[in-house]
Amino acid sequence: MALNIKPSGNYVDGTFGRGGHAKKILQNLNQNGRLWVIDKDPVAIAHAQTLQESDKRVHIYRGSFADLMALATEHELVGCIDGVLLDLGISSPQVDDPERGFSFMNDGPLDMRMDPESGRSAAEWLSQADEDEIAQVIKQYGEEKFGKRIAHAIVAARKEHPITRTAELVTLIEQAIPVKDKYKHPATRTFQGIRIFINRELDDLKHCLDDVINVLASGGRLAVISFHSLEDRLVKRFMRDQSRGDQYPAGLPIQETELNKKITIIGKAQKASADEVEQNQRARSAVLRVAERI
Repeated sequence: MALNIKPSGNYVDGTFGRGGHAKKILQNLNQNGRLWVIDKDPVAIAHAQTLQESDKRVHIYRGSFADLMALATEHELVGCIDGVLLDLGISSPQVDDPERGFSFMNDGPLDMRMDPESGRSAAEWLSQADEDEIAQVIKQYGEEKFGKRIAHAIVAARKEHPITRTAELVTLIEQAIPVKDKYKHPATRTFQGIRIFINRELDDLKHCLDDVINVLASGGRLAVISFHSLEDRLVKRFMRDQSRGDQYPAGLPIQETELNKKITIIGKAQKASADEVEQNQRARSAVLRVAERI
């Protein structure tokens, strides 16, 4: 697999979810191997605890993969981790549960927090943010060109009553967008943008990437699965820059060994196969990028 697992190595699954990737990693570890699993979601952590009860190689960290350095420091693993896996975005169970507020297909509380026990919900933020901020979030993180129209509709509607349900927000979006994309639900981009903002997803990814080089052992691998262009662009640029090393003005007599390259990119970006997409439609936008610490 992409992590090139060493049987006795130390690995981090930065997005445990329901443990699909974690279980595959464990299958390739011997009794001396160890796996740290990270997740913000208390439901995911409960599943991780069940796995830990039957497999003592599993160690749990409740929080964000942005805390990777803190985890590595606490367990004296800085420079000793053989692989880090990040499966970005939200998990299928989170989307499928209307009570979590991630889905625009089923009505539920307008929450969208990966950790519903901390931070502001989407409903709370939408009730307080000004129109410009809402528009900026929808345009920047959702890449929605009608962000201003949608933000205006939200602010106008909340003067009448608070927007607390996903179905209410979907209706507002559908009414605000003048031109529909026949390949996407009208609320797709807006829900994505609000969710990314509420959960600080891109900020967490940046923090994690800033630390991962120092955390990985020589020969250790970073594997990242992205589902939309914003996060994939961050990962692609990070891997490109770190594989090029220090940049100098053209013409300087700098040797290849002096560039201080940190990683090697392993293969090309991979997309899900037709069979994988057939089994899971959400995999159609997945992109896997892999790099190895020099």
